[in-house]
Amino acid sequence: MRPGASVLVALATLAPMVFAAGSNVGRRLPPEKRVVRDAVTGATLTFLTTDPANDSKPYQTDPTWTADGRWILLRSNRGDGAQAFLLEVQTGDIVQVTDGATNTSTVSLSRKTNKLYLLRDHRIVEVRLDPLLADARAGKPKDPAAYERVVATLPEDLRAGALAVDPDESHVYFGVIVSAPLAGRREIDKRNTDPAEDRAAARRRFEAAGKGESSIRSIDLATGEMRTVIDVPFRLGHLQTNPWVPGEILYCHETTGDAPQRMWAVRADGTGNRPLYVESPDEWVTHETFSGKDEVMFDLMGHLPYLRERPTGVAVVNLRTNHMTILGQIDEDMTGGGTGGYWHANGSPDGRWAVADSFLGNVYLIDRRNGERILLTTDHKMLPDHAHPIFSPDGRRVLIQSGRLTGGQSLDLVLVDIPDALLRR
Repeated sequence: MRPGASVLVALATLAPMVFAAGSNVGRRLPPEKRVVRDAVTGATLTFLTTDPANDSKPYQTDPTWTADGRWILLRSNRGDGAQAFLLEVQTGDIVQVTDGATNTSTVSLSRKTNKLYLLRDHRIVEVRLDPLLADARAGKPKDPAAYERVVATLPEDLRAGALAVDPDESHVYFGVIVSAPLAGRREIDKRNTDPAEDRAAARRRFEAAGKGESSIRSIDLATGEMRTVIDVPFRLGHLQTNPWVPGEILYCHETTGDAPQRMWAVRADGTGNRPLYVESPDEWVTHETFSGKDEVMFDLMGHLPYLRERPTGVAVVNLRTNHMTILGQIDEDMTGGGTGGYWHANGSPDGRWAVADSFLGNVYLIDRRNGERILLTTDHKMLPDHAHPIFSPDGRRVLIQSGRLTGGQSLDLVLVDIPDALLRR
């Protein structure tokens, strides 16, 4: 990796975008809403997408709603390959916002203004969503260049990963990965949930998958200047920014499973790099996400017999004091001798609740005041991907992706209402 020297990369005026004729950017699709009741819990489930296409939401670590709280970002293969769309929560309207060779696994919403940042052809691109959505509703979308600005052009030999935008919209960060791409989701799940696998063999597999060199880079969104934040001697993943504190970055050692030390935090200037929650060899830490200005929520996995020899469950660690608290865990009877539990978690904006999915595709609320665990909704399959629950900006609903309607063949986006009786407590 190159040292952290400052590099000025090309700006929009020096790197015009080229688009094919007949772009689908601004294409408007009709609502697909379908409201059903959960037969077990009685919860109201609003399926926002019901098309046969595979529709997935951002990871629960990433911004999912536009800054004004009106639109949800989703990725769908109903376009030319996988493209990014916005879905208006109130009406169900769907608008396509990317087309062509866009890497939709790297798109990231700003939390400050209605803008989307993406990676295309070694360029970091800013998309102004307000005029795009207005033109789409008027039935007169313009050429995509009318809504886009090239923030920076990256070196051709640099393989960039996921983007993360500072809450003040001053910088965007991205990971640079040297290692080969990882295996597919289903292959990883099958191996990582086998209770018969020898733990030493699993650790050797994770060690091999986590090898490599990585870097975090920052781009000044006003000038396009690129800097190296930090170089690390392992495969880096889950890059994210603190939604409340500019310049505070969280990242992980990605091994496709257990890591010797999963969570790391660093400042945008490269200082203060440190392990977050120093873990023991028999703890499997994963799926970390900011859940408050001063805390990170994560999961201590409990799905294998040897993991249950120690405390497991959804946990939070204080970024300032390192104080850790386990919020709760469940026991699920898994076939083959395993005991399932929580998998991915997210915190409500007011700090009152946690939400977590389980290995059996159920979604639970955890009351952070007393540890009460409340089954919210059931049977979401966890195929072809996991539910990845996240709270709405007002904290009154939970958004998941679900394979329930398709038997795990494709995903739909679902909003689950939190019962008023719980919210009034």
